[in-house]
Amino acid sequence: MSGLRIHGKWLQSLEAKAVFDALDADGAQVLYVGGCVRNSLLNEEVGDIDIATDRLPEEVVRLAEAAGLETVPSGLQHGTVTVLSLGRAFEVTTFRRDVETDGRWAKVVFSKDIVEDARRRDFTMNAVYATRNGCIRDPLGDGVNDIRARHVRFVGDPADRIREDRLRSLRFFRFLALYGKLDVQIDTITLTAISENIDGIEMLSRERIGAEVMKLLAAPDPSDALGVMKEVGIMARIMPEADDRYMKPLIKVESQSDSIVRLAALGDGIGKTLRIRRSEFERAERLREMAKGNRSAAELGYRFGSVEAVQALELRAAFQDCGERAIDRTAAIFGSRQVFPIGAADLMPALTGRRLGQRLKVLERKWILSGFTLGRSELLSGR
Repeated sequence: MSGLRIHGKWLQSLEAKAVFDALDADGAQVLYVGGCVRNSLLNEEVGDIDIATDRLPEEVVRLAEAAGLETVPSGLQHGTVTVLSLGRAFEVTTFRRDVETDGRWAKVVFSKDIVEDARRRDFTMNAVYATRNGCIRDPLGDGVNDIRARHVRFVGDPADRIREDRLRSLRFFRFLALYGKLDVQIDTITLTAISENIDGIEMLSRERIGAEVMKLLAAPDPSDALGVMKEVGIMARIMPEADDRYMKPLIKVESQSDSIVRLAALGDGIGKTLRIRRSEFERAERLREMAKGNRSAAELGYRFGSVEAVQALELRAAFQDCGERAIDRTAAIFGSRQVFPIGAADLMPALTGRRLGQRLKVLERKWILSGFTLGRSELLSGR
């Protein structure tokens, strides 16, 4: 696209310059591609930096190492080499086209044609490239316009893209939440393609599905995208227990976005269905239990710390659809700072074993119900 350029500190960084200096010679095509270009055009933060080239993977390795850069053969069979430059990782992938796919993996052949490389990508907004100086190249002709319009659209036939990689159905909803606009009409061809290819979702591991759902939940507001997922039937297939009706109320009251809290809002046991990390699953279940219980904000803060207490209170407000007025963050913080003034030594040797434990619980409960006001002597004297 003539005249259009992107800008950003990452584009001028020494680590990026070192990679291009190593590879960009002898007429080779070496271009930024995907998220770094898309996010720059949207004036959003750039994370991973991906590079596409017509150089073969072994050339990339040879030239990068000759320039003193470390390489990692992260996906040589698919044309990808990770190049480490001044502590930053750049994924460098050779232009390619798919010759065979099975819904999860693709057999590729390398190409010199940027158009072939663009045609095998998932969404038009990911098929936009830029030179080392930021000059935009839009081989398919519609990527930049779709980025500007925040129109998430498959490259070519949506059904073909989905059958090549079944995960793309889920990626579509993540991109819709992150970069899309729900007031931009989602074409019926896309929704039909997703709906008609749901049966292929079982080809994916539960771990891959779980990772994609957690990325979706990390979007600023995933509620509308979840609603569309429900409409086309994909939510019932990947997490049948999920209930998205509490997501929008949670988004309205949450003081800080957290994908685990949002997972808890979807229902019991969903983390196990998605096979996320055990620690994340246990935290989601704990937050649901805290939110559904009747403990006060102060007691939640005392028992679980201010962070989880506030999250549970926000979740409770979402479940009850009662808004900010039900969230006493100050009390949760106050509770988190309290220290029970009685220890086991204060009751020994008169009490030991089970009787000791029971008495400590009784005194702790009495102390909590007093608003943490009873002191050590008052508790021990029974007043």
